[in-house]
Amino acid sequence: MIELKTDLFGFVLDPPLILASGILDQTARTMERIANNEVGGIVTKSIGEEPREGHPNPTVVELENGLLNAMGLPNPGIEDFKTELDELRQSVERKPIIGSVFASDPEGFAELAQNMVEHGSDMIELNLSCPHAEGYGASIASDDEMMREVISRVKEKIEKPILTKLPPSTEIARKAALAEESGSDGIVCINTVRAMTINFETQEPILGNKIGGYSGKAIKPIGLRCVFEVYREVDIPIIGCGGINTGRDALEYMLAGASALQIGTVFHTRGKKSPNKIAQEMKELMEKEKIEDLKELIAEAHK
Repeated sequence: MIELKTDLFGFVLDPPLILASGILDQTARTMERIANNEVGGIVTKSIGEEPREGHPNPTVVELENGLLNAMGLPNPGIEDFKTELDELRQSVERKPIIGSVFASDPEGFAELAQNMVEHGSDMIELNLSCPHAEGYGASIASDDEMMREVISRVKEKIEKPILTKLPPSTEIARKAALAEESGSDGIVCINTVRAMTINFETQEPILGNKIGGYSGKAIKPIGLRCVFEVYREVDIPIIGCGGINTGRDALEYMLAGASALQIGTVFHTRGKKSPNKIAQEMKELMEKEKIEDLKELIAEAHK
């Protein structure tokens, strides 16, 4: 019998597919619906200290091999989101809820993390990787000292596992090692890739913010490279993310060193049942290769 189970900080993920932040995760109802469709866990939308409207439209553009978005971290703020967390916690009992947070300073991150945990989050994901919100996300990760302070301050504030979500860069392995040294319990890589598109006829950038983040199958080779490089530098779990569209994509991430996976844009390309489809494809490929346990594949590409 094929085993797709993996362990993440005491939680059994079966399958090892987690809803990524920013996709269908703004309300308890939508997150509950996804939780019942074969995902092993849920990451909330990135939540800040205060309500935020985000960038002007257009904020999402569909390209040939993915989605380009510049949402600008819109969210209701932690006070309003607490109600959604409370409701979600009551309806999703056996799957981990990972609270994603963003702020402009270490104390803001720490307070948000504490609020998320108090209202049901089993883990905290630090969004240090959003490529299109000035002063947040990737701007934090670009500053080593700020990044160190954010992680260490959150570590002081909560006892739950901390995941640091990093942007794709040539320095991602070093940044991951820094995150581990600072107290991060796991690494999520990668977020969307900073990109843009221009309309030839109007001769203007299409997105309201001009620059956005590219997701979807086109960025899988970048995500794989990042996971592979990070695995060689850290001893904490890695959650792979970026362009996972099929079961083969998922297994390739495991071979690169990921212990679990996050999926997002695939819900747009393959529908709400995409986790079921990916899990079934993983099983079929493993059966074909006579591999019974997913653990046999993790980091095999390094041998």
